[in-house]
Amino acid sequence: MSQPIPLKDHEKDARLVRQRVIVGAVVVLVMIGVLIARMYYLQVVQYQYHSTLSENNRVHVQPIPPNRGLIFDRTGKIIADNRPSFSLTVTRERAGDWRKTLDAVVEVLGLSAEERQLFEKRVLQGRRPFEPVPIMYELSEEQIARIAVDQFRLPGVEVAAQLVRHYPQGEHFAHSVGYVGRINESELKQLDPVNYSGTHHIGKTGIERFYEDSLHGQVGYEEVETNARGRVLRVLKRTDPIPGKDLTLTLDLALQEAAEAALAGRRGAVVALQPSTGEVLAMVSQPSFDPNLFVTGISFKDYGALRDSIDRPLFNRVLRGLYPPGSTIKPMMAVAGLDTGVVTENSRVFDPGFFQLPNVKHKYRNWNRGGDGWVDLETAIMRSNDTYFYDLAHKMGIDRMHDYMTRFGIGQRVSLDMFEETAGLMPSRDWKRARYRQPWYPGETVILGIGQGYMQTTPLQLAQATALMANRGKWIRPHLARRIEGEMPVDPEPMPDIQLRDPRYWEASINGMVKVLHGARGTAKKVGDTSTYRIAGKSGTAQVVAIKQGERYDSGKLNERHRDHALFVAFAPVENPQIAVAVMVENGESGSGVAAPVAKQVMDAWLLDENGQLKAEYAPMLKAEVSAP
Repeated sequence: MSQPIPLKDHEKDARLVRQRVIVGAVVVLVMIGVLIARMYYLQVVQYQYHSTLSENNRVHVQPIPPNRGLIFDRTGKIIADNRPSFSLTVTRERAGDWRKTLDAVVEVLGLSAEERQLFEKRVLQGRRPFEPVPIMYELSEEQIARIAVDQFRLPGVEVAAQLVRHYPQGEHFAHSVGYVGRINESELKQLDPVNYSGTHHIGKTGIERFYEDSLHGQVGYEEVETNARGRVLRVLKRTDPIPGKDLTLTLDLALQEAAEAALAGRRGAVVALQPSTGEVLAMVSQPSFDPNLFVTGISFKDYGALRDSIDRPLFNRVLRGLYPPGSTIKPMMAVAGLDTGVVTENSRVFDPGFFQLPNVKHKYRNWNRGGDGWVDLETAIMRSNDTYFYDLAHKMGIDRMHDYMTRFGIGQRVSLDMFEETAGLMPSRDWKRARYRQPWYPGETVILGIGQGYMQTTPLQLAQATALMANRGKWIRPHLARRIEGEMPVDPEPMPDIQLRDPRYWEASINGMVKVLHGARGTAKKVGDTSTYRIAGKSGTAQVVAIKQGERYDSGKLNERHRDHALFVAFAPVENPQIAVAVMVENGESGSGVAAPVAKQVMDAWLLDENGQLKAEYAPMLKAEVSAP
């Protein structure tokens, strides 16, 4: 039997519907209230904040990097300038997936995987994601056209025109002026982030680095209005950058070229100073390199070739090369011996071809194995007599030698504005005790007297010591900057002049130097005979490998790079010194035969006119020539 169907409760359903409508209405009203409250909060309470955000999205502040200061030689010839170049930049914030964008750039331009890797490295080194980072320089017209055609595939990528550093003289001033390069991470932490906004290069070596603050300038800014895609619509406000200061150097391009020609492709260094001012007239380290390779980023291949070259073109021999000075320090030793009273101008030593310490069998050989007989101070300098200076060093002792040689700048940095300079080494008792935990031995003093042993000098230090001889002890630091925007460089810590008990001691040593070139038995007489002006000089050789006791130096049995270095120092004219020169020819063997002619050519280029005569401004100061001994 079927059950009866229950009647539907319409009243109950109606109540349920009404309840749901009420709840829904309440929810809607609450939501509307929340929206109204939120709108009020945003539009009224936070009006100023969001108005500023909106303005910032529309208006951007872009840095304007300053033009780097120019560098000139002393005659006004340009050494470093700025030239226009088109570069490819990427802004990470606008590029989206910037790695895919880089892939597209490589595809569009047909570049290698190595270049793609380099691009990514440069982007990651970018300081802030909203700043454009150059990834490629020196774009060709074809590359610019390809980027323009495929611009739709390259968000955040732009072709930008900018000025880049250029060195029109190429290799001539690579080791003195140096070069600029991309700012690396360690440099970035030390730089002013505001003043270097938009700047991607900084001085890396040489003058470019030392005077970075002056050459860089002050950054400028411009406020620009952009659309939603970041395209600039108009410039609202502009503050122009302050360009870097121009720098005039003491270097002379013509003399630099003459010094390089005199070296004739040999490995070595030449430094020429003006004694009265300390100005560096020429500074040559050979072989050299083209600094333009480093400005926009050198390739791995090119850098590897420079780095691995056996001739070390990247090595600055003038400032960092350490060499035993050899006999070039004998004039300074003579001054020290006279001032300490160890010897007089007339003191004589008998030279049988060697020197021996008391009660010691070891013989310290003179370069002239037959000996020079009785020699006085001037003759000892003229003949470069080792025995005389062995004896002088032994009598003076290491303590007094150290005192006087440091006064001449040996073992310390002497320059005013060459940060790469190495101090070299003037040994002492304390130094050896700290370095080797050993006492100082008399034999070490003996060989120090002829510039061998532990003593290490740079060509710049030898040039400065020679300039001190020319100046009769007046100290003026060598410097490369002549004027910085018209202002002269100032030495904040002047060196004390060398004061002697009797100024005539200078003349006694200098007379010996004059006879090196103009004396009848001078070691560089052949060079002096060709000169129309008087030169004071001193030759020297520096051992590369030791020669056993009793053996003779035989260059034929040595590898070319194991042969002695040739050195020569000089200043001229003697009566009115205008130039002091130091020459070092690696493995050149003969100071008088190889290095002296180089020095003579450099001095001729500075002192003589086009007719081969001494320039008129120097001639009136000349005195009668000294007679040969």
